[in-house]
Amino acid sequence: MAANGNSKKVVLVSTDKAFAQDTRSAFAASDAIELVTVEKNVAELRGEIQEADCGAVIIDMDAARLEEIEALQRITRRLEGRAPIVVVTQAFNAAAVRILVQLKVADFLVKPLTTADLVRSCIRAVQGPGREDNTESQIYTFIPAAGGVGTTTLTLQTAFELQNSVTRGASTCVVDLNFQQGSCAEYLDLEPRFDITEIENQPERLDRQLLDVMLSKHPSGLCVLAAPAKPSEMRSFNTDLVVRMLDLVSAYFDNVVIDMPRTWFPWTETVLLGSNKLYIVSEMTVPCLRHTQRLVQAIYETVGKEVKPNVIVNRFDQRAFENGVRGSDLTEILGENFVGGVSNNYKLVRQAVDRGVPLHEIDPNANVVKDLKKIILPEETIAASRKSRSLFSLPGFLRKAS
Repeated sequence: MAANGNSKKVVLVSTDKAFAQDTRSAFAASDAIELVTVEKNVAELRGEIQEADCGAVIIDMDAARLEEIEALQRITRRLEGRAPIVVVTQAFNAAAVRILVQLKVADFLVKPLTTADLVRSCIRAVQGPGREDNTESQIYTFIPAAGGVGTTTLTLQTAFELQNSVTRGASTCVVDLNFQQGSCAEYLDLEPRFDITEIENQPERLDRQLLDVMLSKHPSGLCVLAAPAKPSEMRSFNTDLVVRMLDLVSAYFDNVVIDMPRTWFPWTETVLLGSNKLYIVSEMTVPCLRHTQRLVQAIYETVGKEVKPNVIVNRFDQRAFENGVRGSDLTEILGENFVGGVSNNYKLVRQAVDRGVPLHEIDPNANVVKDLKKIILPEETIAASRKSRSLFSLPGFLRKAS
């Protein structure tokens, strides 16, 4: 097919002649994409993708074969993010998913698949989800060290801070992975609309259109993906369901903020590996801090050094109590994993939860809001501090209270 000036070149790597022919037929009617086929196994490639100067790559491979995974790793390193990669695998397994998440491929599909799904995935990868080229979704994951430490409150406020951020402000979605007892939607007085039973046995059915139906939307523009809580159904879900859901959400939102359950599930490791920032929420009690230490160690043992667990101590109090934990003790106890404390402001948090509004709507200058922003958006906090110390050097219309 002849390329036009606005088309994007996509390279298909496959030795499956029937699949390659179906893919060529599927893209033949598109003026937006010029498909180039390389009939080689991914392990046999010797620079063909780099030389093609393409806008995206489709790699048909067996993710269970070590040599093909190693070849995919080499390709991702050489491309350095210049072109998104869509992987088509022969079979699904959790180990392969973890590797693909680590390599940050744009999407992965499992045979047999419809060409319509492949076309949608490829166009989404080429065009991007309404973001600047080569800008990846940022995933922030919050996991509690114990019950009742305020993880959901910090998760939601972080989402609002990211959405309104000067440097990172853009589309933001909260994903509540606490399927049994999640309360993200309820904290914002929203109806949880994610019907897991509709896609549980066919995760591939979850596409952009169905996702949009299942999102709960806050008046601020923040989106929440949450299922109705079912405390009597303490069961896990297949890793492929969770991965498919997060993969799709990441494709359409600039920021994804995840509220994790305290229980460790088979998919937990995969979610942690796919996170850009991982926060453990703790509090200033000896039992909770001890469990926090154990959780940090468990994460390092499970996922290695791929993701650093950052500990936020909620309901933080600098005052020293007799025979209790002092603020000065936290660095000694938690080491470099301790990234900051969030002040104890029970009255404000309770009022926000009861009204179903974010904390800053009640008091934008509250200590809780400021403390969390210092942790999540330190660069903006520093910039704001510099402005406040040099007001006379700024134009009058910029002299606003922080």
